[in-house]
Amino acid sequence: MSMQPIKRGLAALALMGLALPAQAQTTVSDAWVRASVPHQQSTGAFMTLTASSDSKLVSVASPVAKTVQVHEMTMNGDVMGMREVKAVELPAGKAVTLDPNGLHVMLMGLNDQVKEGDKVPLTLTIEDAKGAKETLDVQAEVRPLNAEAGGGHDHMHMKH
Repeated sequence: MSMQPIKRGLAALALMGLALPAQAQTTVSDAWVRASVPHQQSTGAFMTLTASSDSKLVSVASPVAKTVQVHEMTMNGDVMGMREVKAVELPAGKAVTLDPNGLHVMLMGLNDQVKEGDKVPLTLTIEDAKGAKETLDVQAEVRPLNAEAGGGHDHMHMKH
């Protein structure tokens, strides 16, 4: 029996092993945090995530807040609600937007006021379909209190 096919197979495995760190890549764009007023306890963080392979956002952390959770804003008739979600699915190659009118990050128990022009550090943990995790460090720009994501809408003026 020839050892040649086994050697080729091992070489192929070694090459694949070299490519593994680049496998789960997620990019973050347009990351921002809404400014707060003095003594305000929470604010939101927003961004667009694009994963190169099927993945999910499993957690977010920030030193500016005691608790950081991913929430989903819902409308039930005229009543707005919010609930925590454990993960946000990131389908391969599809941009997923976290904005004020849907999925977003809540920074709760703020340590201090978040002021326009500041940068807020966020650490995102992404898990790919195989369970491999990567962390992304993001510096989110603080925008004014009245900032809206592109295409945002005002529920106060909608007919239901």
